[in-house]
Amino acid sequence: MRLTLATLVLSLAGLGMSAHAQSPAPRPALVAPAVYSAPRPMSRPDPAATVQTVSLSDDAFQDWLAGFRIRARAQGISDRTMDLAFAGVSYDPAIIARDGNQAEFSKALWEYLDSAVSATRIRNGQAALATYSRTLDRIERTYGVDKEVVVAIWGLESAYGVNRGKSDVIQSMATLAYHGRRADLFEAQLIAALKIIQAGDVAPRGMTGSWAGAMGHTQFMPTSYLAFAVDFTGDGKRDIWSDDPTDALASTAAYLARSGWTRGQPWGVEVTLPRGFDYALAGHGSGRTVGDWTRIGVRDMSGRPVRDYGTASILLPAGARGPAFMIFGNFRAIERYNSADSYVIAVGHLADRLKGAPDFAAAWPRNDRALRSSERIELQARLTARGYNTQGVDGRIGPNTISAIRQYQNAAGLVPDGYASVALLVALRDG
Repeated sequence: MRLTLATLVLSLAGLGMSAHAQSPAPRPALVAPAVYSAPRPMSRPDPAATVQTVSLSDDAFQDWLAGFRIRARAQGISDRTMDLAFAGVSYDPAIIARDGNQAEFSKALWEYLDSAVSATRIRNGQAALATYSRTLDRIERTYGVDKEVVVAIWGLESAYGVNRGKSDVIQSMATLAYHGRRADLFEAQLIAALKIIQAGDVAPRGMTGSWAGAMGHTQFMPTSYLAFAVDFTGDGKRDIWSDDPTDALASTAAYLARSGWTRGQPWGVEVTLPRGFDYALAGHGSGRTVGDWTRIGVRDMSGRPVRDYGTASILLPAGARGPAFMIFGNFRAIERYNSADSYVIAVGHLADRLKGAPDFAAAWPRNDRALRSSERIELQARLTARGYNTQGVDGRIGPNTISAIRQYQNAAGLVPDGYASVALLVALRDG
């Protein structure tokens, strides 16, 4: 008997397997679902989060705001700061509409890279490097972070300052905190935003950003700003909003430096794998010495051993049919900025292209497409029903799901690369 998706999901629910995140799914323009245990520059609300029913009237919002002011005062926010920050602020239903109607990620990694590392973005990035060369050189000397990586993040986050966002951050954060969807998260961001205003870094109406609260040239969330932003110009303000990107770029370098960036180490190197490679060795947790990888036949694209940059893992973002990368600690440093693999690869590759490196040598499997959210859920449900437990049916392809895929692939006589593909889903449906 062929099981339906609904039957599978309901069966799993009956076993008490609640949906929970394994790792954020990639998205175009890439922002992964937020993890606020550590501050991050930019994030988006989790589409799977439960939305509570609340009154949407502005009177109810003002009542909530009155209660919030008491809580903010307990955290050191002055009445004067709140009076200035909330002057003219009202509930904004457009923010909630955008929050509830985020487009599903449906682009394959290579399609995302076509845009993220386009000829135009490379050309504009090289122009930015030339325009701000003295500033970027000084930032690189100070923080030890490659200037091209800083510029690559700038390019991906705001198209080198062109798209910084025009939403009023106080109004956005207050609306999202009031609405009840991850209210604690957004209330923390609102408190942080008020602290920034109270410190005098920016005027309330000058604090603009994306509808979800990401601010400035490199899209810092308020909590990340408090943790990492720097005054590199020496004018007494950490100004990531002005047309001058200096403080924003330096703050990005400071963020990466404090996230474990190693001077002189690449994010990753494209490699070739030996015939008969054991794909169970690949993945983020596959850390070995470069010497270990060299001994089993891993080479760079010119056929030479990879230089020893420290502990490395093998990453196969498109499975056995796409490029392979040996990734290092700096991959994880960029990952702290945004945890989607596709974002990290885009930043790293754009930075390399800004340095004059060529495009990736291996071809992407362009006849494939990305799984839709419903298909990722179905994939997890079918794997778990067959005894390959994904530890949750949430539509996110993380380490647990990859492990389950490999187990199934091994049992089915397939290449055990852990890649969640349409072909794999079809095999599960037909098997």
